Amino acid sequence: MEHTYQYAWIIPFVPLPVPLLIGLGLLLFPSATKKLRRVWAFNSVFLLTIVMILSINLSIQQISSSSIYQYVWSWIITTDFSLELGYLIDPLTSIMLILITTVGILVLIYSDNYMSHDQGYLRFFAYMSFFSTSMLGLVTSSNLIQIYIFWELVGMCSYLLIGFWFTRPVAANACQKAFVTNRVGDFGLLLGILGFYWITGTFEFRDMFEIVTNLIYNHEVNVLFVSFCAILLFAGAVAKSAQFPLHVWLPDAMEGPTPISALIHAATMVAAGIFLVARLLPLFIVIPYIMNIISFIGIITVLLGATLALAQKDIKRGLAYSTMSQLGYMMLALGMGSYRTALFHLITHAYSKALLFLGSGSVIHAMETIVGYSPEKSQNMVFMGGLTKHVPITKTAFLLGTLSLCGIPPLACFWSKDEILNDTWLYSSTFALIAWSTAGLTAFYMFRIYLLTFEGHLNVYFKNYNGKIDIPSISLWGKGNSKNINNSIWLLMNNNESIFLNKKKTYQIDDNVRQMRSSFITISHFGNKKFYSYPYESDNTMLFPIVVLFLFTLCVGSIGIPFNQEGMSLDILSKWLTPSINLLHPNSKNFMDWYEFGKDAIFSVSIAYFGIFIAFCLYKPVYSSFQNLDLINSFIKLRSKRNFGDKTVNIIYNWSDNRGYIDAFYATSLTGGVRAFAKLTEFFDKWVIDGITNGVGIITFFLGEGIKYVGGGRVSSYLLFYLFYLLVFLLSSYLLSIILFY
Repeated sequence: MEHTYQYAWIIPFVPLPVPLLIGLGLLLFPSATKKLRRVWAFNSVFLLTIVMILSINLSIQQISSSSIYQYVWSWIITTDFSLELGYLIDPLTSIMLILITTVGILVLIYSDNYMSHDQGYLRFFAYMSFFSTSMLGLVTSSNLIQIYIFWELVGMCSYLLIGFWFTRPVAANACQKAFVTNRVGDFGLLLGILGFYWITGTFEFRDMFEIVTNLIYNHEVNVLFVSFCAILLFAGAVAKSAQFPLHVWLPDAMEGPTPISALIHAATMVAAGIFLVARLLPLFIVIPYIMNIISFIGIITVLLGATLALAQKDIKRGLAYSTMSQLGYMMLALGMGSYRTALFHLITHAYSKALLFLGSGSVIHAMETIVGYSPEKSQNMVFMGGLTKHVPITKTAFLLGTLSLCGIPPLACFWSKDEILNDTWLYSSTFALIAWSTAGLTAFYMFRIYLLTFEGHLNVYFKNYNGKIDIPSISLWGKGNSKNINNSIWLLMNNNESIFLNKKKTYQIDDNVRQMRSSFITISHFGNKKFYSYPYESDNTMLFPIVVLFLFTLCVGSIGIPFNQEGMSLDILSKWLTPSINLLHPNSKNFMDWYEFGKDAIFSVSIAYFGIFIAFCLYKPVYSSFQNLDLINSFIKLRSKRNFGDKTVNIIYNWSDNRGYIDAFYATSLTGGVRAFAKLTEFFDKWVIDGITNGVGIITFFLGEGIKYVGGGRVSSYLLFYLFYLLVFLLSSYLLSIILFY
């Protein structure tokens, strides 16, 4: 076993050859490298698969032996300073390795088809492989300095991937926003690392934990300073995991390709913040009030993320705010000291959210066949609906992921979220009420996304030549509702217009047509040829990862289901985490009362079903028959108001649609404040600093100009000026003496 651990240091470096060789190939042999681009995708998947096999082997040994292995070697040695590098393999590391590799492999396979027509295909896989390397290095680091190095590399990779389509101004702004926001937290993290090194003299985790614990218990350190340093460390996790108030970058990160969104939200960047807090929990748990701060930030993020997701129109932004809320649940659990529960929810949420994001990517691909490449439309749920008949596999998988995130048994997130909800009652009744109500909000907004996307009619509508709004609805299987709208077919045009054709029946579209990449109907209208297409299911390369994640979502929750044995609950996850749990809570025993668990589960599931019921009442699909165009227009207006509310009246809608006004507050207070301060300093520099310099020059100039006329060469003039200056001097001296002495 120890022999296997000794070679674990290669794990972060296995995916590294791909970005290096791609960069070298594009530099030296660009044509050949581009022609063999599918080979690089295969190599990326193959190398990450090797890492996954090694990670599974290490995880099996962790579960069977409950051991922790650390290996370090010297890097910098001086008389006053020494720094070591190494790797640490413990339960937390092995769990993160499994998540990163399994989700990463599936995302890479998915990306091969999703990015197949993109000119940046090779650049994408180079970034992805380097992203995997950075994240693997982060979770295997044995000290804080090493974590910080890989922490910054993860941030750099996320910057490159979020701004992958950097020619689009929105994407360029999004990656800059993510980079700047994370720099705020990273600066705090660096200061916290230096602060604890000044206190303990070490960067190693175990040594630091032991020294800080002894110093606090023996009252040999300023607790206020230690708490401040701990808050700075936590600030890094707040930014990375999109916790309030540094969450503003997360929804804008959706401007990157969908596979990136899946990887960031499931197992890499946002998971890094949860990993850091879990890694440093033995340190936080001995510092007064820090755990309360962590749980407080967590519960605020839980509620804020859920409320901001309520009225989002962009499907990926809705899922992004969902991720923010679920990360808040994990942070809340860590703040309550529920180490096992937080990691359990990290695992179940990773697979469920990856399934939802890859499913949304499949939906976006389907919508692009209608509206063309336009994120404003292809990702907008206003233009969706009725996709069940067109993308049935994606619909089924998305529904399963939605049910899992809602906490419906026996799916993955039910087991982990229910444990968090139960733990909140033991910690704080106020937090419990917020967490349980947010569980209902989660069910509401997730089913809102599902219903608007897949149920009802296809809601792509454009203005026709008469200025009216049309709604097309046609099935790939020839079961459209043409009889319901005067036996008519509505076809979409690429210039945001529509054609109304009177027909007796709908087109029967066979399998060959469904496989066509381009639009398949050509109609001449006023002498112009227009091309049309309808949604179709994604290729097998994209469906395979979705199906695998479907199975993970069904089964992964079983690793945390407790099975009673002589009054003590045993499960794979608890056995896996035994060394870490014993480090946090020595001599702890995990008991499970199945009666209490079942009673609490009924309550939590009831709240979830209530949220689903409300969502169905407000967003249920409408299959009414329409006899004329006026009724269709009325239906569109009614549905639009019902789905997205009246912006002038609905306070909740305004709160969600405006992101809780937090971005506006930052724009006014921070951006506006910085600009105002810059203008003030510009004014001071221009009129005070430069004014003094320029004023001296101007005064000297005029003084010289005036004096030159005095020197006329006449002695009488000199005597006159001399007497005048003497008189002024004597008079001023006399007045000054009066003021001073009388």
